[in-house]
Amino acid sequence: MNLKTILATSAVLGTAAFGATAASADTISHTVQSGDTLSSISQQYMGSSDYVAAIANLNNIQDQNVIYVGQVITFDTDNMNGYTAPAEQAPAVEEAPVEQAPVVEEAPVAEQEVTETYTQPAEETYTQASAEPTYTQEVAQPSAPAASGDSSSAKEWIAFKESSGSYSATNGKYIGRYQLDSSYLNGDYSPANQERVADQYVAGRYGSWDAAKSFWVANGWY
Repeated sequence: MNLKTILATSAVLGTAAFGATAASADTISHTVQSGDTLSSISQQYMGSSDYVAAIANLNNIQDQNVIYVGQVITFDTDNMNGYTAPAEQAPAVEEAPVEQAPVVEEAPVAEQEVTETYTQPAEETYTQASAEPTYTQEVAQPSAPAASGDSSSAKEWIAFKESSGSYSATNGKYIGRYQLDSSYLNGDYSPANQERVADQYVAGRYGSWDAAKSFWVANGWY
């Protein structure tokens, strides 16, 4: 019995704990649990994370960083040869843990400071036909919300950084005031749904808007 068979057999005996079943000693059927990644599944059953691409290919997974709770991952441990990762790989992108809502890990902005510049609008002068005084209206320059430990202030700070506070802002598949992945909004781009989904996303991923802001400051995204 080779190492792959031993690992597969061990996976069969541990299905109650890890959410997997096996049709035979070499065939793995794993039900995705919260916190699973393809890397952790490869490590668990194959003893190495080098089989991520093979598992993704065998299960028609387009994005190796996105799997879902309840999804069934199957593969035959005796037919994994030829799928191992090359000897030299580019630095691996950290895979996001599986959450109740699908999460697409955004690429961090490396060593880049985001600077937003606003130009002072020209003053507008209104003059009546008679010899009455001239009135001048000054348009205030928009500015980012002040830094604060209050969650609502942190939420406004992130909204300003992501979209200047606009519910209609778009950037590819990222939509609205908080630049949420369009799949999270399920086609409903209304302000009310954007607020609701943003609160759910931040609560599930960071626990609070303050924590999400701290992550944004350190990484340039949240």
